[in-house]
Amino acid sequence: MNRILLLPLLLVLALSLAGCETMKGFGKDVESAGEWVQDKASQ
Repeated sequence: MNRILLLPLLLVLALSLAGCETMKGFGKDVESAGEWVQDKASQ
């Protein structure tokens, strides 16, 4: 089960690192991903 969750998370991380140019941009990406997870968890 861990592998099932690990692969998408690594993919998202790789795309986030490729998509943002600065650490500030990376922080915003991580923040928005965290908010998305919180929204899904509260439903």
